[in-house]
Amino acid sequence: MNVKNIFKYLRYLLIAFFGSTILSVIVLKFVPVYVTPLMIIRCGQQISQGEKLKMKRHWVPKEKISRHLPMAVIASEDNRFAEHWGFDFIEIRKAVKENKTRKKARGASTISQQTAKNVFLWPQSSWVRKGLEVYFTLLIECFWSKERIMEVYLNSIEMGNGIYGAQAVAEEHFGTSAKKLTRSQCALIAASLPNPIRFNSGKPSAYMYKRQKQIMRLMRLVPAFPPKDKDLSDR
Repeated sequence: MNVKNIFKYLRYLLIAFFGSTILSVIVLKFVPVYVTPLMIIRCGQQISQGEKLKMKRHWVPKEKISRHLPMAVIASEDNRFAEHWGFDFIEIRKAVKENKTRKKARGASTISQQTAKNVFLWPQSSWVRKGLEVYFTLLIECFWSKERIMEVYLNSIEMGNGIYGAQAVAEEHFGTSAKKLTRSQCALIAASLPNPIRFNSGKPSAYMYKRQKQIMRLMRLVPAFPPKDKDLSDR
């Protein structure tokens, strides 16, 4: 195979890659995300470890999710979610500075980045995955609204062992629906997200209750999301 043919195939590969990825992002702007790579990976891990297969997920539109849950995850995970274009450079600079002296590195991933990773990629960190994460984050920020990003995030994020999304965690941990989750329950769910396998929102530890209080306080300080929701008091 000569050099000319190699460049020809590379060109076709690049066209196929960009075409398929952009098309998939556009399609998922309208179509629910029922399965993600992480869900499949977790099922594989359960089988390999001889555990009972568990994958609880149930897509619900944003109108059927408690309005407190977006506020809780923004307060916990990404204070400037409504303002940035996928990357919070303020937090990135803070993380770079702090990680010079920290034993365990602190991340600065936004909700947009986490959504891109959850829906299109795999969990294990590498330079390749990070590069693709940046690419898919830019795509969803270009083609999806912030409300769509939040809707997909709240339906696809891992929220417990074999539990994915707001509806599944509401049923499994609180015996209710995503729509009826209270402000305090939403704060507990948000408190579990750094490690939902270790931190169980249905059986919270003392640390989680402490984190819940911090998140509930922050929920009063961050801008309302969506912006039209001005009154997010307990009801």
